[in-house]
Amino acid sequence: METLITVNDALKLIKCNVSALDAVIMDIKEAIGLTIAEDNISNLDIPAFPQSNMDGYAFAFNEDRNQYSVVGEVAAGSNQNFILEKGTAVRIFTGAAVPTGADTVLMQEKAKLESSVLIVLDENLKKGDNVRAIGTEMKKGKCAIEKGTILKPATIGFLAGIGIDKVLVYPRPKVSIIVTGNELQKPGMPLGYGQVYESNSYTLSATLNEQHINNISIAQAPDQLDQLTSALNNALSASDIVLMTGGVSVGDYDFTLSAFEHAGVTPIFHKIKQKPGKPLLFGMKGKKLVFGLPGNPASVLTCFYEYVLPAIGLLSNIENAFKVLQVPISHDFKKPIGLTHFLKGFYNGLDVVIQTGQESYKLSSYASANCLVVLPEECGVVKGGEIVNIHLLP
Repeated sequence: METLITVNDALKLIKCNVSALDAVIMDIKEAIGLTIAEDNISNLDIPAFPQSNMDGYAFAFNEDRNQYSVVGEVAAGSNQNFILEKGTAVRIFTGAAVPTGADTVLMQEKAKLESSVLIVLDENLKKGDNVRAIGTEMKKGKCAIEKGTILKPATIGFLAGIGIDKVLVYPRPKVSIIVTGNELQKPGMPLGYGQVYESNSYTLSATLNEQHINNISIAQAPDQLDQLTSALNNALSASDIVLMTGGVSVGDYDFTLSAFEHAGVTPIFHKIKQKPGKPLLFGMKGKKLVFGLPGNPASVLTCFYEYVLPAIGLLSNIENAFKVLQVPISHDFKKPIGLTHFLKGFYNGLDVVIQTGQESYKLSSYASANCLVVLPEECGVVKGGEIVNIHLLP
């Protein structure tokens, strides 16, 4: 395990080590946003019968005839199959089966009915007009939706329309959050001397909900190795990803790395050349992922967006990377060389303004930010108007 690796190397290690979760069969109504894990083949032609494209009258087209005797009516869903003789027509409605012997539908706006005689007023009518032929949307045996397709509302509706109600998909991960720290107090409770309100689990739960991940468990562990290890073992047994906050540095009460060892989690990397979030720890036990996030709230959120979010995408086989833009910075900015800086910023459509309050314990500046300004480790001074990379927040 290397120490103080680069941001790019950390992302490469995550990509190399994380693979998609085992696919599961799921009802299409519950699978919105997920990725299909196999080709979906249509078992029938759609439509399965010649279908009227509008309300009107169906008959066998004859260019020398403009009058037909109306002998019946066909509504959508009717299982009555007329066999039309030449010179006859039926009243028909959108979606209804076109009777045997008919090949054309005249829209009702271009029809005149006198008693039971239909008079055709459409001089441009052609054979086959307004009839959906068998299989024009989907042929039996053809691939309807390919593996790797993300299920959007229209995709789900299309699958339902060809009779598919369940799909094999890569699921969203189950996540456990473990917050550590003897100083933490639950919001809503009185705050004692030396205590701070615990906010990281709220922030992480909200970001996970934003990604449609709702299978989340939360535990709080004191700064004691045995209890932290027990909480980690419990989380590993129940989840695909464990997010631990706090205790990843090298202080006397920082036990996260030791808990990794005691729980059988193999560290992949620890410490990145970045600010905030330098002490980030990432490890695995089998296919299960464990992130040791720093305790400071802004560091937690930055590390989630830059590292946990890509890992979630790999687990669910979904491309959920940031939208990256290159935009001018509004004012000069100076930083030390040697660390990549992720700075809370606001992009107004013209340029990006770096927020005040960049300290890792300040979450208030995040609340008004809509992007992270990424200044690479070799960068020292950026002049106003210079182009920088920004990551738009979800």
